[in-house]
Amino acid sequence: MRKVCSFLLLMFVVLAAHAQIQDPVKFKTELKTLSDTEGEIVFTGTIDKGWHVYSTDLGDGGPISATFNVDKMTGAEIVGKLKPVGKEVSTFDKLFEMKVRYFENTAQFVQKIRFTAGTYDMDGYLEYGACDDESCLPPTQVPFHFSGKAEGDFSKEAVTAPQSGTQPAPQQATVKTVTDTASVATIGGADRTTGINVSDGEIDLWKPVINELQNLGEEHSQDDMSWIYIFITGFLGGLLALFTPCVWPIIPMTVSFFLKRSKDKKKGIRDAWTYGASIVVIYVTLGLAITAIFGASALNALSTNAVFNILFCLMLIVFAASFFGAFEITLPSKWSNAVDSKAESTGGLISIFLMAFTLSLVSFSCTGPIIGFLLVQVSTTGSVVAPAIGMLGFAIALALPFTLFALFPSWLKSMPKSGGWMNVIKVTLGFLELAFALKFLSVADLAYGWRILDRETFLALWIVIFALLGFYLLGKIKFPHDDDSNKIGVTRFFMALVSLAFAVYMVPGLWGAPLKAVSAFAPPMKTQDFNLYTNEVHAKFDDYDLGMEYARLHNKPVMLDFTGYGCVNCRKMELAVWTDPTVSKIINDDYVLITLYVDNKTPLTKPVKIVENGTERTLRTVGDKWSYLQRVKFGANAQPFYVLLDNEGKPLNKSYAYNEDIPKYIEFLRTGLENYRK
Repeated sequence: MRKVCSFLLLMFVVLAAHAQIQDPVKFKTELKTLSDTEGEIVFTGTIDKGWHVYSTDLGDGGPISATFNVDKMTGAEIVGKLKPVGKEVSTFDKLFEMKVRYFENTAQFVQKIRFTAGTYDMDGYLEYGACDDESCLPPTQVPFHFSGKAEGDFSKEAVTAPQSGTQPAPQQATVKTVTDTASVATIGGADRTTGINVSDGEIDLWKPVINELQNLGEEHSQDDMSWIYIFITGFLGGLLALFTPCVWPIIPMTVSFFLKRSKDKKKGIRDAWTYGASIVVIYVTLGLAITAIFGASALNALSTNAVFNILFCLMLIVFAASFFGAFEITLPSKWSNAVDSKAESTGGLISIFLMAFTLSLVSFSCTGPIIGFLLVQVSTTGSVVAPAIGMLGFAIALALPFTLFALFPSWLKSMPKSGGWMNVIKVTLGFLELAFALKFLSVADLAYGWRILDRETFLALWIVIFALLGFYLLGKIKFPHDDDSNKIGVTRFFMALVSLAFAVYMVPGLWGAPLKAVSAFAPPMKTQDFNLYTNEVHAKFDDYDLGMEYARLHNKPVMLDFTGYGCVNCRKMELAVWTDPTVSKIINDDYVLITLYVDNKTPLTKPVKIVENGTERTLRTVGDKWSYLQRVKFGANAQPFYVLLDNEGKPLNKSYAYNEDIPKYIEFLRTGLENYRK
């Protein structure tokens, strides 16, 4: 049983360690008339959970600011600047080393205008940037067109004498005229052309290859796996809770009570089933209550909100101290006594339910920290039902032995006796909670730019924590509630060996080693002050057509890197994955790397009109062009996005998105090479 418990503990640690077209923001546009001579163009956006839209005037070198742009405006003029309306979130962005402002859930931008003639006709667009925790969209445009009649007095005097204090056309508004001679492109297949910088040869390098990517095994989404992951994590947490001093000794007492309570064995078994089901109902209700209290939007904000992450860090530290024996986290004894007395005076199903509720209250000192950690983890996923799913897994694991032992009473004789080994599990969980507390502190540190928890500092603390855990398991460290036994079992020895080996494994990370096993928890490589692993990768081209022509002449495959200046995870991939010697050697020696920035603001020589999904759009910048290429050819629009191509623009492997798994990335590159050489 102890071996099983140890295995579950290790599995719990392990578990607690493709990009398609996305449309996370939906804007509607309307023209509101304020008076006979004034109006407002209002852009109102609905933002999906986990995403945010950046506000206006963020400054140079930062993410994409929301801007108001005009293609044509007659009979009206712009008054003032584009105004953000609503609740902005202001935070320090570590990557840009500057404060940024953005909207969550909803966003609204208002541009004031003045009518200058009896009729008006205006065309333009709102441009904005949107990101989530893993990817960013390219600069996105929301077009508008309004025309009609104004009701004001537009005599010469009225036009030439505007109201005092009114500002002329703002600097932010960019007026660009789209000529009628601009080329028109339609998304098509093999026999259709894009009309945008297509190679003069017979090969259409812009031809869509979405079907080819799917045939290569393109992964659509991993969201379906998230619920399974949450359930398994909760289940393992419940199994660990079973082996704590607050729960394990209660199992034989409760099962014996049900079997002796009734002369009918079947009724006793049925009562045990009801008892287990009651436990499930209680904890699932707790999970649902979390969502009901905080709401979907609040849960979504937990993953990035610095204040919440600090609170989570402090909570886990308190839980760890409790497991170390500093104090016990218990609910008021009168609560459990009241529920227990009520259970004794009540019969039937209500009595059994109240007994299960008593167990939940009595065992809180042991189960509370585990439940707290699980709820913190699942809450920061942004899923509304995640807390309920996590508690479902936890409750099933907790209720299972009560039912199984009722079905097979003889198993009770083989149960390990209560003893010091349960305290060992409790303290081990305390070390793990302390380690995970640093993960949440790291999020807050990056948000505010404190630089108190750089990557090497984080790793140093983890090295110490897991080294101390190893020494504890070897009996070199003792806490107040540990027994005086000097004997170390075989299972405990191997757990110490794993913990100490893990601590040694992390030591090279102090000098910049990637450490893929902790990449999901440690701060990004950019925060590393002392880094000996400086294998840098530089793109040969930043133009798709030129790079493809170069690759054709030199008979090399192409690696397309769709990125953005404001893409955080793009930088993480470059620093954490591309610095690996094997990765950098393959990219530099075997591929022609073409990096395409989808937020490049360099204007095109001539604006280009395209028709996409039945909607006419205008490409005005180099970034617009590369974003369109990503959408039309590959059916994706999030960054980072990596795809390998042959000299005809056909994919050599399925695409690769944000994933810091270095061996997986190497396999991605090598598979592309093998397919190119066939």
